Amino acid sequence: MNNQRIQSLSHLCADIGYKSINHDGELLCGDHVDIVSNDDGSTIVVLADGLGSGVKASILSTLTSKIISTMMAAGLSLEDCVSTMAATLPICSVRGVAYSTFTIIHLKQEHVAELIQYDNPQIIWIRDGKRYDYPKTETTIGGKTIYQSTVTLCENDLIIAMSDGCPHAGIGTAYNFGWKLDDIAAFMEDFANLDYNAKTLSTMLVDTCNRLYDNHPGDDATACVIKIRKRAPMNLLFGPPSRRDDCDRMMSLFFSKEGKHIICGGTTASIAAKYLRKPIRPSIQYHNSDIPPTAEIDGVDLVTEGMITVSKVLEYAKDALADNEQYELWGYQQDGASKICRLLFEEATDINFFVGKAVNPAHQNPGLPINFTIKMNLVKELAECLTTMGKRVKLLYF
Repeated sequence: MNNQRIQSLSHLCADIGYKSINHDGELLCGDHVDIVSNDDGSTIVVLADGLGSGVKASILSTLTSKIISTMMAAGLSLEDCVSTMAATLPICSVRGVAYSTFTIIHLKQEHVAELIQYDNPQIIWIRDGKRYDYPKTETTIGGKTIYQSTVTLCENDLIIAMSDGCPHAGIGTAYNFGWKLDDIAAFMEDFANLDYNAKTLSTMLVDTCNRLYDNHPGDDATACVIKIRKRAPMNLLFGPPSRRDDCDRMMSLFFSKEGKHIICGGTTASIAAKYLRKPIRPSIQYHNSDIPPTAEIDGVDLVTEGMITVSKVLEYAKDALADNEQYELWGYQQDGASKICRLLFEEATDINFFVGKAVNPAHQNPGLPINFTIKMNLVKELAECLTTMGKRVKLLYF
């Protein structure tokens, strides 16, 4: 269970990513993350940890996160949320209690985060690469001790919420008393100032927990990471326009856009080079035998082959939205598809696709698995994946 979103905070944005692993032998995760975006531009993130594991815990955590996020989004008080949750959740027949621990992060448009924490591990806040001791106020609601905080957000802040399966990792094996919060904070500090997105950071944390459990987790473990960052536009050009007379207009619009510029496709690169009056410098080096080499044009940040490369990017995008198992491939490899992934998944917040609708005669050969319809569907699917990641995506066709 994992996801990634990017929510607007004026000139800043919140990159939100999470990942979970299930208790060994369980099909369902007892943790649940819910993210609600409000009309006023604020965002509510709830991480709930249901009592126990398996089906009952999954029901408890799902109900808790849905109740709290929905009620808070409607403007109701924390007291109302907690009392409604206590009255709604079923009773555990073994323990005789009905509850789920929870962490609430309310991101507001005025660059403020409100934190509400009940019985989950304390949120780790990293600022300027070091753990930040944010203020906490202790209150009691319905007999439950709850910690509340209000913190002004700064660029590059890293907010890490987790279920207790993370600090419990390694008990009796790698660590006598588990992976303590201080150790988790130190682990995350090493990556705080690097260009990893929130989804990758949460994956790295949970994968490390899984290794400490020797790949047999003794508890559900979830990490939700929020990274505060500036908006970063990106532009990708894929295919020549259907009308030759539109080449200059397409190139003019593409290169006038703020941000980095990616060009996919040999014919498209030739048109761009002619427009810029710059030569194409092709590479003959294969960093990945499955992906054609890249090229260089002065004034363009990345030039790649078209269909094969973009198809690989889509494959990586689908995996990133699922188990994110291939992030170590696209995160480090130097082929064109991996470089595009790092630019789109890690760096970009706003992506403009410039899609040419010219039909490539070579692609219409019935003996080849490529045709115009497949190309258009490829762009559509990739745009949908990026939107699901929380990117602002615009498609312009020529």
